[in-house]
Amino acid sequence: MKRRYFGTDGIRGQANIFPMTPDLAMRVGIAVGTIFRRGAHRHRVVIGKDTRLSGYMLENALVAGFTAAGVDAFVLGPIPTPAVAMLTRSLRADIGVMISASHNPFEDNGIKLFGPDGYKLSDDIESQIEELLDQDLSMQLARSNEIGRAKRIDGVHDRYIEHAKRTLPRDVTLKGLRIAIDCANGAAYKVAPAALWELGADVVSIGTEPNGTNINLDCGSTSPAALSKKVHEVRADIGIALDGDADRVLIVDEKGTIIDGDQLMAVIADSWAAEGTLRGGGIVATVMSNLGLERYLQSRKLSLQRTKVGDRYVVEHMRENGFNIGGEQSGHIVLSDFGTTGDGLVAALQVLSSVKRLGKPVSEVCHKFTPVPQVLKNVRISAGKPLEDNAVRQAIADAEAALSKNGRLLIRPSGTEPLIRVMAEGDDRGQVERIVDELVSVIGSVRHAA
Repeated sequence: MKRRYFGTDGIRGQANIFPMTPDLAMRVGIAVGTIFRRGAHRHRVVIGKDTRLSGYMLENALVAGFTAAGVDAFVLGPIPTPAVAMLTRSLRADIGVMISASHNPFEDNGIKLFGPDGYKLSDDIESQIEELLDQDLSMQLARSNEIGRAKRIDGVHDRYIEHAKRTLPRDVTLKGLRIAIDCANGAAYKVAPAALWELGADVVSIGTEPNGTNINLDCGSTSPAALSKKVHEVRADIGIALDGDADRVLIVDEKGTIIDGDQLMAVIADSWAAEGTLRGGGIVATVMSNLGLERYLQSRKLSLQRTKVGDRYVVEHMRENGFNIGGEQSGHIVLSDFGTTGDGLVAALQVLSSVKRLGKPVSEVCHKFTPVPQVLKNVRISAGKPLEDNAVRQAIADAEAALSKNGRLLIRPSGTEPLIRVMAEGDDRGQVERIVDELVSVIGSVRHAA
């Protein structure tokens, strides 16, 4: 059944346009507060946000909803998403909320929800919330003497900084490294540079002057050119690019080359395998990760387990099958030894640990494999189910046969837009491009015919 509010990562949309309105945010607070109001103890929610202008509006609306449901609200202010997940457990909260649209522009915002264990909510619980949102919530309101209280919590930045620092091995220090970091004018603009400096690095920061409208604007992991330029300018040993809520990271080496999440997962997997701390016999990634990563891991006698696109599916597979490294090509890397969701700073610290221990430049440490040529194109659809058409099915079968063992084909509907994504990768770039173009043409002709 198609869901009305929740997407692949919480509720998201343009601020002040349905569903991202203060009215719905308040209703989310009441609905979620109702579902997690279990037992006789004082219930509590922790609420963090990134630096978007609309965060003030949604924060107040959520506080109103939760307190109306009888839940005490602990307001954290601007702080990374992984910090919210960590503090949900640390403060023994019943629910955690992050107000963020991650890497999207400032006009968008979103509501991410975490259970008391710090993990994102299951599809079943999200369905329960959706069902409540469409009902009369007046019967769910707390009695007058049971209305929740709200207060801002001090010291949360220090808690997260200490948590992140403890993930760096004790025998490793960042002394002698010049690190350029781009915080995307987002949630980590205070904590990430502070943590790196306290660990001994010489830190040069950009993207640390949020004004409510410049989050992810020509900066951060979705626009790393600014960081690449800064690395050259200050002759940094490494650049770290976070996104708006700091759950993603990309690295820039000393030459200014951008390194994606696939390479970073390979670096961390190699390091942990050598230390004997890698669990599951490999890593978990999505269907979008490059074939080059899979081949590299196989050469190291490690496996790559693939899931649907979305970090929640990666985490579910990790938990069910005993893996402790997983992530996405975009740089959303989950290290379950340290946290329950993607953490850009913690992942970067693991890469820095390898750099220091190996004593080699980042360009050598982080180039584990040569990516296989990968081509992705989208076909916009307005109606019908073109992937069920016989001509499309035959074209897909022919393409898979042509790639055989030398490549990989992935065709999937977008989870957020009326698009069909066509991706192919293989050793022969020309062949890959032809296959994608032919499939786009066939799917497009069926779309127009419909």
